[in-house]
Amino acid sequence: MPLLTFDLLAGRTPEQVTTLLDAAHDAMVSAFGVPERDRYQVVHEHPPTHLVVQDTGLGFERTQDVVLVQMTSRPRSQEQKESFYRLLVENLQSRCGIASTDVMVSIRENTDADWSFGEGRAQFLTGDL
Repeated sequence: MPLLTFDLLAGRTPEQVTTLLDAAHDAMVSAFGVPERDRYQVVHEHPPTHLVVQDTGLGFERTQDVVLVQMTSRPRSQEQKESFYRLLVENLQSRCGIASTDVMVSIRENTDADWSFGEGRAQFLTGDL
């Protein structure tokens, strides 16, 4: 955990998707200090008419490489979040050639009671994690 969900325009190769996911995971591990195997990622691919990501008036020109990242996580500090945003954009630029203006991130926070990793148990509450 955190759980990362990626919304992308369809058309990337499996290798490109894997590189994108690896780049995002590395940013998350660095920014939040989570274990390497703490990896939960989901990719949704959309036709161009089914994904609209504009710029909120910032003047960005989005391209077909646009990436919308939604993170569900326990609370994180502002410093950690800002580090994640920076590292994510750096990694996606250097490894995938994705422009910083093509990356949008939204973080939703929840509590320890909102997670079960299996066996019908809330491992954060039971002390298993």
